[in-house]
Amino acid sequence: MSESPGSPLRLPDDVYAIVPMRNVVLFPHVLLPISVGREKSIAALEHALQAKVPLGIVLQRDIREDEPARAGLHDVGTLASVTQASRSEDGLQHALCQGLQRIRIIELVDGYPFMAARVERPIESGLLSTEAEALGLQLRERAVELLSLLPGVPAELSHALTATRSSSQLADIVANLIDIDTAEKQLLLEVLAIEARLERLLGLVTHRIEVLRLSHEIEERTKEQIDDRKRDFLLREQMRAIQEELGEDGALDEELEQLDKAITEAAMPAETEAQVRKELKRLHRLAESSGEGGALRSWIDWMIELPWREPQPLAIDLQVARAVLEAEHFGLDKVKRRVIEYLAVKKLNPQGRAPILCLAGPPGVGKTSLGQSIARAVDRPFVRVSLGGVHDEAEMRGHRRTYIGALPGHIIQGLRKAGARDCVMMLDEVDKMSASSHGDPTAALLEILDPEQNGSFRDNYLGVPFDLSRVMFLCTANVIDYVTGPVRDRMELIELPGYTPDEKLQIAQAFLMPRQRSAAGLADSQCSLTVQALVSLVEDYTREAGVRQLEREIGRVMRHAALAVAEGDKGSVVIGVADLDAILGPARYEHDVALRTGLPGVATGLAWTPVGGDILFIEAMRTHGSGKLILTGQLGDVMKESAQAALTLVKAQSAALGIGAGEFEHCDVHVHVPEGAVPKDGPSAGVAMFVALASLFRDRAVRPDLAMTGEISLRGLVLPVGGIKEKVLAAQRAGIRRVLLPARNLRDLREVPASVREAMSFEPLESVSDAVQAALEPLMPR
Repeated sequence: MSESPGSPLRLPDDVYAIVPMRNVVLFPHVLLPISVGREKSIAALEHALQAKVPLGIVLQRDIREDEPARAGLHDVGTLASVTQASRSEDGLQHALCQGLQRIRIIELVDGYPFMAARVERPIESGLLSTEAEALGLQLRERAVELLSLLPGVPAELSHALTATRSSSQLADIVANLIDIDTAEKQLLLEVLAIEARLERLLGLVTHRIEVLRLSHEIEERTKEQIDDRKRDFLLREQMRAIQEELGEDGALDEELEQLDKAITEAAMPAETEAQVRKELKRLHRLAESSGEGGALRSWIDWMIELPWREPQPLAIDLQVARAVLEAEHFGLDKVKRRVIEYLAVKKLNPQGRAPILCLAGPPGVGKTSLGQSIARAVDRPFVRVSLGGVHDEAEMRGHRRTYIGALPGHIIQGLRKAGARDCVMMLDEVDKMSASSHGDPTAALLEILDPEQNGSFRDNYLGVPFDLSRVMFLCTANVIDYVTGPVRDRMELIELPGYTPDEKLQIAQAFLMPRQRSAAGLADSQCSLTVQALVSLVEDYTREAGVRQLEREIGRVMRHAALAVAEGDKGSVVIGVADLDAILGPARYEHDVALRTGLPGVATGLAWTPVGGDILFIEAMRTHGSGKLILTGQLGDVMKESAQAALTLVKAQSAALGIGAGEFEHCDVHVHVPEGAVPKDGPSAGVAMFVALASLFRDRAVRPDLAMTGEISLRGLVLPVGGIKEKVLAAQRAGIRRVLLPARNLRDLREVPASVREAMSFEPLESVSDAVQAALEPLMPR
């Protein structure tokens, strides 16, 4: 391959310089500009220009390769002549190439300053079948139609296509015109059979025509919508101008525009937003002074102000939540553990449903304040809905808009007040709701408190569904038995029993004293109570399950100290036990168990009440008579039946008890339960009544340091009862140290605080004989 200096290289007849292209496919019969920057590609262009020979344009497979090998090139390319060439300042070589015919690369040839390859030229048949000619005619018509849909296409191009008679040439020109990716163009280049090429190309052109037609239709619709908006705008401007000329106020339109903007910002569900906008249009047509317009405007305001927007997930810190609960409430370990468990589940499953907790317990144990602490622990808004005395279903579901003065129900009102869909909502005093002629409000709670249904709660006033599934409901009740069964079934019950004296003392020191001192306007150094004074307040001045009365007494003490400080008598006041009598009066309670149980026929029972446990004295007396049983003390039917069963059981076991059979014939038995103004009922006093009667007839006193509870049967068995924890705490408050309880209630002692269990002793009862043996003193001397 020796050449004279300055003369172009001479290549064999079947070897051509090759220019690999990254994203360009050149078809025969097509004039196409190309740009190259690689040294070998520039050398190939210069060779073609100097030698005035064609060169090969081939698409490379991987655009990232700088010097592709044989495997990196497609097999089929195009032989092209270079008509013009120029070099730009950025070093790129620009050339105008005219496609001549297809070539197939056989192998690359080394030894040249550019890429060279031995190629073969596939021969296309000049004879066309009838089907190929028909395809060519269809392609020509579709190509002209395609050009008519493309913007900015000169008419000369359509005339050139119409004048083209060669089906092969037509196919190559159309393939270059349509908007398809490079890979698809390479596939068309590789199809050598003219009939197959025309058929494939006709499908691509047809698809492109359909896309362009659809695009034009969308563009026309969009243009029509824009024209309609312009028309509406012009009409509104004209109407505003007319109103100004007539002296009318155009503030209504501005107000409606503000409402429309507020509806958009409220992020309502699509169906709800469509309903609100429909009503907004109706409001526009109504007179401003009409009653219906005012009601409709009020409804739209409610819809806008409700928290429709999906709440943002919160970062849950279990340690912080635990610290908040511990700092604001003493004890209540079960409730705190349940809240922390809920937060842990929420942290792992943010989309999970919120629980529905019911805090049940006597007044003053901190149910309502615990709800506020839970809201702070979970970092959510808190809203309280008081249900005490609610007797109308519409107060829960709302009134229909057709009524004058209609409003949404308490639930929707609470959500509006909270301003968030994931708030903590406390339904306070659910046991105080009652049915009336206006419906049963507890029935509305069934949907509100059901996690499977409240995702589409429908308030009568709103008329559209509202999602309550993200609300964390907390319910409170004093007596859970007063809540209907279906409602109880939808809640997770957490019982809050009364506090022990030790717990009350710590609560008073940590929470009640600082709060009442601050309420009285005193500094920490200006008033303090000794520990003995607080103990006396707990034991001698209050006897309750909670701490509400205790806080009132501490408040009275603080106000007394505030008076002394305000008058300048003292700069600092320390209240001791001796000072309480002058401030609060004499002690209200005393441990009179020994005094009241020192005689035969008197036994101490334990009772459960809605405000906690309490002790109950059973007094029995016999007089001459005909064998009647007299019951006094405002007893309920169940307690009366327990007294009758106790007397029958004493008579049946008289021989075992050492009682003569004739002692029952000529005497009347009077059973009295003191504090007759307080209604009493329930089977728990059965054991106490039996022991009181056995003590009376055996003339042996009941031990003064014990109390008992349990139901009896006519077979002499002691049956289990409820409220063990509350009863044991009541016994401790009364100074009792021994408790007789049914053997099957021993498992309930796990709920009693450990400090109470250690300070008291418990004796299980299987039968009434065990109660008599454990309760009666030795035989009294006559």
